[in-house]
Amino acid sequence: MKIIGNNKSAIQKGGGWLKRLFSSTEQASTRAECLVIPRSEHPISRRQMSRNAVKVLNRIDQGGYSSFLVGGGVRDLMLEREPKDFDVATNATPDEVKSLFRNCRLIGRRFRLAHVHFGREIIEVATFRSGQESVGEESVQSEQGMILRDNQYGTLEEDAWRRDFTINALYYNIADFSVVDFTGGVEDLHKGQIRMIGDSLQRYQEDPVRMLRAVRFAVKLGFSIEKSTEKPIFELAALLEQIPQARLYEEFLKMFQSGQALETFERLRHYGLFRFLFPMTDRMLDQEEGFPHNFLLRALENTDQRVAQGKPITPAFLIAALLWEDVRTRAETSEDKHPETGKRLPENVRLHRAGQDVLRLQRKSLSMPKRFAIMAQEIWELQPRFQRRNGRQPHRFMEHPRFRAAYDFLLLRAEVGESDTELAQWWTDFQKVNVSERDGMVSEAPGAEKTKKRRRRRRRPQQKSD
Repeated sequence: MKIIGNNKSAIQKGGGWLKRLFSSTEQASTRAECLVIPRSEHPISRRQMSRNAVKVLNRIDQGGYSSFLVGGGVRDLMLEREPKDFDVATNATPDEVKSLFRNCRLIGRRFRLAHVHFGREIIEVATFRSGQESVGEESVQSEQGMILRDNQYGTLEEDAWRRDFTINALYYNIADFSVVDFTGGVEDLHKGQIRMIGDSLQRYQEDPVRMLRAVRFAVKLGFSIEKSTEKPIFELAALLEQIPQARLYEEFLKMFQSGQALETFERLRHYGLFRFLFPMTDRMLDQEEGFPHNFLLRALENTDQRVAQGKPITPAFLIAALLWEDVRTRAETSEDKHPETGKRLPENVRLHRAGQDVLRLQRKSLSMPKRFAIMAQEIWELQPRFQRRNGRQPHRFMEHPRFRAAYDFLLLRAEVGESDTELAQWWTDFQKVNVSERDGMVSEAPGAEKTKKRRRRRRRPQQKSD
């Protein structure tokens, strides 16, 4: 175990502490020894952590067990970023953790985890895992080459080496406030690279979602993907077909709702991963240019802008944008007719049917909660309604619960030239003016009907017969 200490230049303030640390110290990245950075040599402070996470760490430590903050929380704190999650690793078993906390629930079947609840915040506590039992000739594989295994309890070092990337295998020890690094993660933070722990080919076969995670972390942190970690992605992308659709949806949310949706999309396309998430969209992008491609890029850029501005976003809008061209094309080319009149179905009905078909096909690759699928479908179906600017229709339309999302969708279509810019501007102005001015806009709208109000016919009272 290699300890770094007495490096005064490393404790200077600022984000360059990693550079200063490695300018005067050799990194220990061999499996035989680990790097231990004392509190004086790293930027992590308990004040930067969730108070509840610190409570969990301290109580486990006081209970006589080892207790470490681990994963993304440590990585982000080392990079002087604000973490979103705080996960804990310990040598205590789940039952032993549960005995320390009345507000603890055990979850999981293949490998049990302890969730310590503090209102809405949940601190996840995992027992050290071995992760080595599947390595070697006795590894069990699926027909497509994906390695299958169960996890077993292990030591701190074993737990570190079974994790995915080196930058996610850093441990903050609550006992002495040091940072422990078995895999060279600190050096990779310094280099700004994503590097797989162990053999990349095998690790991707164990869990193909790691390919998506490599892209997500690279985009999120502005890092490059190390060559030996990058190369197998091109070869093994098809393994994503074996991943449950619900799990891919969760990864989709993490990748596209973090504020880097546009860059993530481009990286996924580069590595051939996007087609296993949205196959119809990927085929469309290969076949067509112009509006479809520009619209999608603008929608992703708009999502990133909203995240940067702290505005709310919904997965339904992203789904609607990603699948719009397929829905629009199907609706436009549909010749479905009304069974009684024989006339072609209205545009909103055709969009409804097309949306149902596209969502059904999409669920084969990446599923989504029903409420978001319904919301996306409503956004599509409401697009023709913007053309109706007669009478009270615009007033009633603004009261629709999906009006705002549909309007934002219309604006994006207008920006890339797919929809009439005059129409989009009219609706923008309509929302800004008062009620009387709205009536004037309706009466002057292109195509507005100048019809007189029909007078209701009065019924004659029936005469009583003798």
